[in-house]
Amino acid sequence: MKKKKETRGMRNNNPLNIRISTDKFQGEEQPSQDKDFKQFETAAYGYRAAFRVIRTYINNYKCDTIRKIISRWAPPKDRNHTENYIRVVSERSGIPADDPVYADNREMMVRIVAAMSYVENGREAEMCDVIRGWELL
Repeated sequence: MKKKKETRGMRNNNPLNIRISTDKFQGEEQPSQDKDFKQFETAAYGYRAAFRVIRTYINNYKCDTIRKIISRWAPPKDRNHTENYIRVVSERSGIPADDPVYADNREMMVRIVAAMSYVENGREAEMCDVIRGWELL
């Protein structure tokens, strides 16, 4: 039986596909061997970085709903299917797209990030890695 090829995000231990930037994160491998996306030592560090980015979106840019977070994370101008992304994250997390989200709410943030990982990779997130990423904050 053939093993299913891992997605780029999973190969890079970067389940939410954070692009290379000047921002540096704990557990980030430098230099990245991927010319476009960051690479992390473990998936937990990749999730930690995602939580940090989303926390910044909420606290600094008032992206305090799933709709606002995803619209910034995966904007239509970058050829994303933003409305579908919002719908899937809302459905999978059980949080309405326009309800407020709170950066310090562990349960809420873990559900959102796990749902985003599903959209980015087409498979269920390993919840132990998502939770470990939260615990590394």
